[in-house]
This record gives sequence, C-alpha cells and structure tokens, in this order.
Amino acid sequence: MSSLAAPENPPAGTARYVAIIIDGNGRWARAHRLSINEGHRAGADALKARLRDAVELGIEQLTVFSFSTENWSRPIEEVRGLISMLAQRIAAEAPELHRHSVRMRFIGRRHGVAQELVREMERAESLTARNRLITLFVALNYGGRAEIVDAAREFRAGSEDDFRECLYAPDMHDPDLIIRTGGERRLSNFLLWQSAYSELVFSDELWPDFSREDMEAALEEFSMRQRRFGGR
Repeated sequence: MSSLAAPENPPAGTARYVAIIIDGNGRWARAHRLSINEGHRAGADALKARLRDAVELGIEQLTVFSFSTENWSRPIEEVRGLISMLAQRIAAEAPELHRHSVRMRFIGRRHGVAQELVREMERAESLTARNRLITLFVALNYGGRAEIVDAAREFRAGSEDDFRECLYAPDMHDPDLIIRTGGERRLSNFLLWQSAYSELVFSDELWPDFSREDMEAALEEFSMRQRRFGGR
C-alpha cells in the first residue's frame, strides 16, 4: 500500500461516515469454482482496496460488517477458515495500516471468539489507537439487536446521548450512508441504532467485484439525496 492522503477539501454533500454490509463472497467463490474461504480471502483483498479509496474520497470513518452473530450457524469448516483468515490478515495488515495512520476498532461481542483472533484484534487496536487519517470499524461477532441489549444492560438513566455511551463504539458517528453489496435489500441486523437516518444504497455487485467505480457511484447517489431528518 503506497502513501495515503485524504483530499484537502472534500466537496459539499460528501458522505464522511460510511458503512458497508459486505455480501457475496460465497457466491463469488462458487461462480469462480473456488472454495468459500477463497471467496473470503478475495473479499479481504477487496476491503483493503476500498479502504484506500475511502481515504482518497474523503471518508473519515468506514464501518464494515465482516462476521455477524448469526454467521456461527454456517458450516463449521467455513467458520473455522474465516476466523483463522481474519486473525492472520489482522496480524499481517495492522502494521501497514498503522504506518498509514489508519485507526482500527472492532465492535461486537468478544466472548466466545477464538482467543487467537481476540489477541490480534486487541494488538491492532492498541497499535493504531492514536492514528487519525481514517477509522476502520470492523463489526465482528456483531449483531445490532445484541448491541442494543448489551447497551441496555449498562444503561442506568438519561438521554439518547447517554444511551449512546453504552454502545460498543460511542465515538462512531451515525453513518451518512450504508451500502450493501450482493443484490440483497435489507440491513440484516446491522447498526440498528446508528442507522436511524442513514441513506441506503444497494448494489448488485458481489463484494469481491465491488470496485472503486461502484463506490463512487454510491457516493454520487448519496450526494443527490435530500436529508431532512424528519423536517421539511
């Protein structure tokens, strides 16, 4: 990864906080007669490329849905392969991301996640904690309902802002834009609290095929929408 730099003056109407529901790795693998885990590796490569694009397009926070609380029901070999791949990729990529001032944060329940993976998550977070170019939030063993339930256990009383402090990442801005790849048209239990006023864009492209041009098209669609937040 060569040097990264954010644009000095992002155009008005740019989505600064973007979330992506990564979908289609398995279907991409089947279409290319590859194993499911090879599809997940291709998806990880795509994420690295789109992270670079996010910086260049003026995005300040990028949140990606990598593994949900429901994904444990998938075939055991797929789950084991994905968890192992995630641990390896985080260990390999974190130093490079740190050199480019990318901050990494992981959201989701860590109980029940393989200790090897949890250790790599914690190392990456510690290493990159002071970085400011862009924050990459990775939702791992994450569910929107689970996050709300966990926050409710901690919440004592107060306002919506006080409740936000009990969420997994209180410093995460509500996404301006949520993109879902793979042709599905639903949120699938992703960022249910934070997405109250997010704009939604759905792409038919399978995630490993989701290109910079596709991301630019989603941002362009966002820029043409009027956001009223309940007003007129």
